[in-house]
Amino acid sequence: MELLEGILARRSCKSYFPDPIPEKDVETVVRAGLAAASGRNLQAPVILVLTDPKVRNAYSALNSRYDFAHRPDPFYSAPVILAVLTDKSVSTGVYDASLVLGNMMLAAEALGLGSCWIHRAKECFEDEEGKKILRRAGLDPDAYEGVGNLALGKAKIQPEGALPRREGRVFWIK
Repeated sequence: MELLEGILARRSCKSYFPDPIPEKDVETVVRAGLAAASGRNLQAPVILVLTDPKVRNAYSALNSRYDFAHRPDPFYSAPVILAVLTDKSVSTGVYDASLVLGNMMLAAEALGLGSCWIHRAKECFEDEEGKKILRRAGLDPDAYEGVGNLALGKAKIQPEGALPRREGRVFWIK
């Protein structure tokens, strides 16, 4: 898939088959995330790959607590959740982590996988249950801030074309 075609075709997926996806595909998506640009090349973002169904479901329940819609599974049954956090001491960390998420969404598109950025990572990893997950991964919960989550899996329903883009968002200064 050509890069520009993939960028223009990518859509958020909100319905997944619960079947596991090949680990090599998850690794490819993660590798694309880690290749994202970062301020001063500090590479502050980290990625938690949640594939264990017990941990994935517990994290989904935690995220649901902070979801205004209180969906039972805010990750739409995706079998993989990629949680992106950043080192709190790095001033560009949140921006850098956002690029990580963007790269991973594009990589998922290139692999024919569905993905959707799910918010509330900040709230989840400020919660004691989220801090336990960070400790389990060997991370200091006081040193990291959650930025976003990526639901990843095989799409049940292929999202159709883009909604029209809102006008008046580009301002040329010549």
